[in-house]
Amino acid sequence: MAETTPFTIGANVSCTDGPCGEVRRLIVDPASDVVTHLVVEPKHQREHGRLVPVGLVDTSTGQIRLRCTKAEFEKLDPAEETRQLPDGVPMTSLGLYDPAVSPGRRQYITEDSVPLGEVEVGPGDHAYATDGHIGQIRGFIIDPASHHVTHVLLQEGHLWGRKEVAIPISAVTRVDDGIWLSITKQQVQDLPPVDIDHPGG
Repeated sequence: MAETTPFTIGANVSCTDGPCGEVRRLIVDPASDVVTHLVVEPKHQREHGRLVPVGLVDTSTGQIRLRCTKAEFEKLDPAEETRQLPDGVPMTSLGLYDPAVSPGRRQYITEDSVPLGEVEVGPGDHAYATDGHIGQIRGFIIDPASHHVTHVLLQEGHLWGRKEVAIPISAVTRVDDGIWLSITKQQVQDLPPVDIDHPGG
């Protein structure tokens, strides 16, 4: 297999002048199987995450380093967008209900920023074999030159028998509210385990 790089959810990320956060989500173009952005969130919850174009990512050292300073990182597009709901649109119309919000009071909603035509994959998103749920997505392995996804990292199994496997991208039929595969649970279980470091995990 050609040289590849794991983009794992929870991996530490550094700028040229020091640590800037960790990978929380990945943005993928489902038409081309290319990772386009990493969502990097500072470990301090008060600070906002940023959409990092994958072209800024250097993985040649075996770690995820950005080709920018922390100040330049802060100027990247935010990973979330907060907007005010129009007057008269109750939160219940969005499937949300907050009994503490009185009628007529301004209401806001925060949503993940995802470029048009792309999808996000985050911690805990599920993967489905042809015969049902098979595990949770942990990240992707990409070709560092083309940014094409070569494998999906998946944690499969139950509490005492969990293992992480790398599923070839050719077995992915769609990325939409999880990842859907063209192979069975047994075929996933038959894959050999992979050993990927997960900081803090």
